[in-house]
Amino acid sequence: MKIDVLGQELQEIVEELISVASPKAGQVLVIGCSTSEVAGKKIGTAGSLKIGETFFNVLNKVAKKHKLFLAIQCCEHLNRALVVDRKAEDKYNWEEVTVKPIQHAGGSLGTAAYAGFSNPVMVEEVTAHLGIDIGQTLIGMHLKRVAVPVRLSRKKLGGAVITAARTRPPLIGGERAVYK
Repeated sequence: MKIDVLGQELQEIVEELISVASPKAGQVLVIGCSTSEVAGKKIGTAGSLKIGETFFNVLNKVAKKHKLFLAIQCCEHLNRALVVDRKAEDKYNWEEVTVKPIQHAGGSLGTAAYAGFSNPVMVEEVTAHLGIDIGQTLIGMHLKRVAVPVRLSRKKLGGAVITAARTRPPLIGGERAVYK
């Protein structure tokens, strides 16, 4: 499949999640992506910087359009640390770590994000409000405590399985409680 077609499909996926989740300006969108899985290969075996760069450009454009902070999860070789813009790190007071992602230690999307953000910083973890996992990269550890699956109309991107989630505050109080 052509990379520009994959980029268009990714944009549709992200826009659909944003439409369903209705995030507020300044909230965090986390993305995990195996470009190997997108290319139809096993995770970690065939990373593509071209796909990573295309996807980062799409994601960054959509995040800016909706005034969201973008957090790009790296692979397990960096303990799933994330690339964010320093403004997001400052706002949320995340713990900065010292590492620079490269294609085979961080992943292609993480590498592209580090090169693409105007002021990139690596952080150990985030608590995002919504997210998309492309290729079963396990972003759940970076979502707020009550994650709610979002069933998107598209189930795959290239060869990669798509999983999306939004979050909500916990419901507390039991049977006497009243919820909005």
